Amino acid sequence: MSGRPFIVAIDGPAGAGKSTVSRLLARRLSFALVDTGAIYRCVALQATAEGVALDDDARLGPLLGRLHIVFRMVEGENHTFLDGRDVSEDIRKPAVSMAASAVSSRPVVRDGLLQLQRRLALEAPQGAILEGRDIGTVVFPDADAKFFLEASPVVRARRRFEELFQRGTESTLDEVLTEQTKRDHDDASRAVAPLKAADDALRVDSTALPLSDVVRGLEATIRDRMAQPR
Repeated sequence: MSGRPFIVAIDGPAGAGKSTVSRLLARRLSFALVDTGAIYRCVALQATAEGVALDDDARLGPLLGRLHIVFRMVEGENHTFLDGRDVSEDIRKPAVSMAASAVSSRPVVRDGLLQLQRRLALEAPQGAILEGRDIGTVVFPDADAKFFLEASPVVRARRRFEELFQRGTESTLDEVLTEQTKRDHDDASRAVAPLKAADDALRVDSTALPLSDVVRGLEATIRDRMAQPR
């Protein structure tokens, strides 16, 4: 295992802080950042654009083979490019979020994207941080460091509401909380790769913790693991 990059798995529900924490850690550690949630969002975005039903496995399979997804840092932010187009804003819209949850439950999609996620991480020159919902349990069950970020439902919904507001998307806190509750249920109850913490993951509740404390805590654990023989 010592011949591969150092792999960090960060899982958790929507609004737990995975994206922000992962981005800051990648910057501080000079690691590559693989946003697996963004990959599923790209599938949902493209399927919707082509009129492919989110449960149409016969058409979803071929669609995966046509996607070209690249992550690139732009002014310190991790941007997602789909077929050469920056879709970072498009894939964060509420409708795409719900569609991504639906499409991610399809075995044909998860199987088709598994190798892509692993390849993006293993191509990293030093190390890679992967964020999602099944990184520590499915994508990299042998990750060098595993974390599961969580927070109270109301706090997570508030964070999501503020994020959407800053992007100019009109919604209410109640609407966000309702969508989040449904997505939490869908993600945790799906038959394929449900959202859950890996048995050996370090669970971090960020409800009352400042972002800086979360990042520094995870970074200290990662650096300690990196100093140990693999």
